[in-house]
Amino acid sequence: MPIVLTRIDNRLVHGQVGVLWVTACGCNLIVVANDEVADDPILQSVMKMTADSSGVGIRFFSLAKTMEVIEKAAPTQKILLVCKTPVDAKTLAEGGVPIDKLNIGNLHVADGKRKNAEPHVYVDDTDIAAIAYIRDKGAEIFIQVAPNDRRYNFDYNG
Repeated sequence: MPIVLTRIDNRLVHGQVGVLWVTACGCNLIVVANDEVADDPILQSVMKMTADSSGVGIRFFSLAKTMEVIEKAAPTQKILLVCKTPVDAKTLAEGGVPIDKLNIGNLHVADGKRKNAEPHVYVDDTDIAAIAYIRDKGAEIFIQVAPNDRRYNFDYNG
């Protein structure tokens, strides 16, 4: 499977993802798996500008469509898969999308979320359970905002 990295980021594709992570993981295609963005051409156009500036392709699929088409990716594609939430990533994993490396980038503060020990990551019990599910399937999971930032293991004990 040509997925080189899966990233969780509340902001989906922005400069950090579209430039820094694209370069660091050597991908040539970003796949955004998000039900809302799959139906929003305005959000897509903003993210497409970022991908275009890095010289990579970008696709926008719902979670269901991602599960349906990801196995049809060409061997030459090196995919950076981007999800908005841990639950979205878990849904993909449950649907057979192979997640071997999961980068948690930005999970912003929100009602009911508590700060993890690492920067930029706020989670609740549902997030923790979703990440644990992916970890238990054998994925390497780490928190890292940008490729040159410190890398943390995700080991949340509440």
